[in-house]
Amino acid sequence: ATVMTGIDIMPKSILYYRQQLQWLGGMGIIVLAVAILPMLGIGGMQLYRAETPGPVKDNKLTPRITETAKALWYIYLSLTVACALGYWAAGMTLFDAIGHSFSTVAIGGFSTHDASMGYFDSATIEAICTFFMVVSAVNFSLHFFAWRQKSILHYFQDPEFQFYVGILATVSMITMFALIGTETYAPVESMRKSIFMVVSIATTTGFSTADFAHWPAMLPFMLFVAAFAGGCAGSTGGGMKVIRVLLILKQGHREIMRLVHPNAVIPVKLGNKPISDRVLQAVWGFFSVYLIVFIIMLIALLGTGLDQVTAWSAVGAALNNLGPGLGDVAVNYGNLNETAKWILCFAMLLGRLEVFTLLVLFTPAFWKR
Repeated sequence: ATVMTGIDIMPKSILYYRQQLQWLGGMGIIVLAVAILPMLGIGGMQLYRAETPGPVKDNKLTPRITETAKALWYIYLSLTVACALGYWAAGMTLFDAIGHSFSTVAIGGFSTHDASMGYFDSATIEAICTFFMVVSAVNFSLHFFAWRQKSILHYFQDPEFQFYVGILATVSMITMFALIGTETYAPVESMRKSIFMVVSIATTTGFSTADFAHWPAMLPFMLFVAAFAGGCAGSTGGGMKVIRVLLILKQGHREIMRLVHPNAVIPVKLGNKPISDRVLQAVWGFFSVYLIVFIIMLIALLGTGLDQVTAWSAVGAALNNLGPGLGDVAVNYGNLNETAKWILCFAMLLGRLEVFTLLVLFTPAFWKR
């Protein structure tokens, strides 16, 4: 989400500063989510306690927080270097390659060009970008175990990863067939643009190679809604996190089954492990607060004079840390009034710190401890 235009003619020092801000922020969120918040019992990674199957079942990856943070830092840095080398080999200048690797691995979406990734018009660069966006929105704990155990099998055993890949594949297929059916692009171009834009929007990165806000039928709305799920817990992605959406769906299915079998004991499971009701209550609590915050901010933005599409998508883009929205914020946020910008600044902070982490600061009980 930016208010700056004419990026191509800005000094390289300013451009580098913008890109590096995202990179440092992405690493900060990873360490916060995986190493620190579980100790406090808040944040998305609290779901990965003993109730969760697979390799990510401990509060900390290593016995000490400093070791955990260092391990995550090495993984994050390695992904960034690999992404930069890939971009450079694919034809970007060294400056563009480093800058875009920062914003790709951090799921930030800022570019050194106004046209974003569309500036390069390269299928190879888009393929590299797509791969690293997908990888960066995966739980970094899974990357840690892949690095330690020299194996990738545990990725495919993780329910959140399976659901995450399923969302991306399903939405990409629907988008591709819709673009081909409406003859918006040629078949090959439809596949290329649909995969890139779906991954970019669904992972809350925000890079663009096409103006998805003006795509036909339900596509703009569908892509935007996919960003509400966002990335996996413990990743650089935004949104509500895939694990929460998965648990909400499983809980909904359980309630339907209870209507059919009122006396049955039906546990909610991830893999083969049951999830405690306390965790499910935490998920529903987060979802409820998230929805209430969304509605309050939507009403506030409408009160500043914005139209419904712009207000709705601006709040969603800010709260999910997506960036591009629909309506008047499809390109940038420069034309919004100052009150709306302040509201959206607060929304971005709420979304990045997973709502509860920030809201707890406003409760009297927190300061009385």
